[in-house]
Amino acid sequence: MLIGLISLGGVFEFYDLMMTAYVSPGLVKAGLFHLGQAGLFGQSDQASFASATFLGFFVGALFVARVADRFGRRSVFTFALISYALATLVMATRQTAVGIDLWRMISGVGMGVELVTIDAYVSELAPARLRGRAFALNQAVQFCAVPIVAGLAWLLIPRTPLGVAGWRWVMAIGAIGALAAWAIRARLPESPRWLARQGRLAEAEAIIAGLEGAGPAPPRRVDRSPSTPLARRSETREGETGAGEARLGEIFAPPYRRRTLMLVVFNIAQAIGFYGFGNWAPTLIASRGHSVVSSLAYAAAIALAFPLSPLLGVLLADRFERKHLIMAAALITATAGLAFSHQSAPATIIALGVVLTASNNLLSFAYHAYQAELYPTEIRAAAVGFVYAWSRLSTVASSYIIAALLQGFGAGGVFAFIAGAMAVVVASVGLFGPRTSRLNLDRTSH
Repeated sequence: MLIGLISLGGVFEFYDLMMTAYVSPGLVKAGLFHLGQAGLFGQSDQASFASATFLGFFVGALFVARVADRFGRRSVFTFALISYALATLVMATRQTAVGIDLWRMISGVGMGVELVTIDAYVSELAPARLRGRAFALNQAVQFCAVPIVAGLAWLLIPRTPLGVAGWRWVMAIGAIGALAAWAIRARLPESPRWLARQGRLAEAEAIIAGLEGAGPAPPRRVDRSPSTPLARRSETREGETGAGEARLGEIFAPPYRRRTLMLVVFNIAQAIGFYGFGNWAPTLIASRGHSVVSSLAYAAAIALAFPLSPLLGVLLADRFERKHLIMAAALITATAGLAFSHQSAPATIIALGVVLTASNNLLSFAYHAYQAELYPTEIRAAAVGFVYAWSRLSTVASSYIIAALLQGFGAGGVFAFIAGAMAVVVASVGLFGPRTSRLNLDRTSH
């Protein structure tokens, strides 16, 4: 239930995040965005829109997300959700491309904080034996937002309900929904691990007792493993502080330095594959000779794979080593992407788009669990925020690169770029990534 509630908060974030691809055709239709070389750096306005999103993400993940290590997962989860919802609501009222991009960047800061906090939250509530499945469930719930935003864009963007442009409705609906954060927050406890690291053992033990009383008690060996605050009494004394004193520089000291550098390279590369397709799907389909309305319809059909494919991950997540799942997913993305670039038949485009989406989602839930497992509780949000921020900076740059490749070489050039990035993913994780599956969250860090 708790993983589901946290994930429900993430639904609004993914609605807002994946909206980039689906509202861009509406902004072009409204005359606010232009195709070709009309935008920043001589590229399309859609590239600037995507870059503004991920520039905000970069700032939020790198500079702001660490507040979750000081103030706790629950409070920061709620604050970030409300902040980006309000910024998106303001964005829906803007009349110029510059105004839209500015408020998109501001909302991106909140989204960057939110996603890092969710990763820390989920990893700390789920026991080691279920952690992979918890992240798969988390993404299955969150990704329900993608077919919703795709379907709403397909229905609303060609129309002007109540005299208001359809793209404004798509933005506003997601923002209003996110204000349900207060209702979600009331049902969520603070992370027991975070409380224990703050020396608040009585609160941590009360939450653990409540969780154990809510359903069948887990096996005793899991009950009293060193992963629970209850068993960390000798390690964390009353009044002792942990997370608040942690320093970001610790991730560059042994034993974290090697894995930090590996995750920086990995995140730069993986974002090219995931968002290279996710942010550009309707535009890539249109480049194969389909109309804006048709491309939105095909993209909406492909988007149905977003919430369904992580359910397959529930079956695989804890059966295989995390790093091997990441490598397999990257190889499938590269292969399916290269095949997609040569297709024009609607059925084949949709089928390969579904495969691409499924492999990207497998990669996504596996690495979200993986990078959270590589650091201890007291620096987890700061460390994940730092390495994850590089994926956002990568997407800022790759948005312009993809726009240039699409204009100069078509979809084939875009997917060749994505395939190269996936090769880097396989090499970085395969050669330098440690194993983490089923290991204790804090013991994996030593």
